[in-house]
Amino acid sequence: MQPVRDIVYHIRSTRDDLSATERKVADAILEDIAHAASATLDQLAQQAGVSIATISRFARAVGCDDTRDLKVKLAQASAVGTRFLDTDAPPDESAFYSRLYADIESTLRHHLTQFSEALVQRAAGIVGGARMTYIFGMGGASAALAQETQSRLVRLGYPVAAYSDAVLLRMVAATLDERDAVIVLSASGLTPEILSGARIVKQYRAPIVALTDPESPLAELADVVLPIHADETDFIYKPSSSRYAMLLAIDFLATELALARKVETRERLRRIKLALDEYRGGPNRLPLGD
Repeated sequence: MQPVRDIVYHIRSTRDDLSATERKVADAILEDIAHAASATLDQLAQQAGVSIATISRFARAVGCDDTRDLKVKLAQASAVGTRFLDTDAPPDESAFYSRLYADIESTLRHHLTQFSEALVQRAAGIVGGARMTYIFGMGGASAALAQETQSRLVRLGYPVAAYSDAVLLRMVAATLDERDAVIVLSASGLTPEILSGARIVKQYRAPIVALTDPESPLAELADVVLPIHADETDFIYKPSSSRYAMLLAIDFLATELALARKVETRERLRRIKLALDEYRGGPNRLPLGD
């Protein structure tokens, strides 16, 4: 698949090398990408104060085949959303500490109602009864939280392994059967490599627990879905708060699995505490490897 050409970057990076009239076109486009994408050539020429012929020369100067190709690329650039193109500061930028906390709190509160006890118990039942649990997560928070999930479960004595490599996902998926379980982490549920791996898992009948958008293609492949809603604000500079929802789901699942066999869990955690205290010392209330 060919990557989408970033026309906005190309216009910005080549602007100073353009002719004076071509720079007028560049400035008119950069001032309002969405308008430039939807405007006719006559309207764009009028806005920039140049001729249509100048726009044709501009299109070729910025690497487009013609004005039609330029319009297509501008439409693609506009489709990413105005919040990534608007240089005006959003109203919450000046108070981002409280805004960050409020978004996290709102995300956790919303998802708390989504993770019912019965739903988490169904997910725990799949993992708890599996010969081996494999965790798939790619990109950003999903890859990091796949490792976190592995860390949560391994200390409880569950056989578990995490993978974030596209090729390894496919290889592992092809080795499974109904005795295994797979936990798939993907906030969007759209990542092609994740979907491909999940389809292979389904072919060999291993059950899937997905932490994902409940309306996504990944959710359709899962046996149990712990719903993750990735609604983002216009404050694009902060990290996504949806990863806190995913972490909450992981903690619920891990705790459910720990309580499913309290005696074994208590003994394993005691051993971990003993090993860590011997290694690092410190107060009695330090966390278990967190």
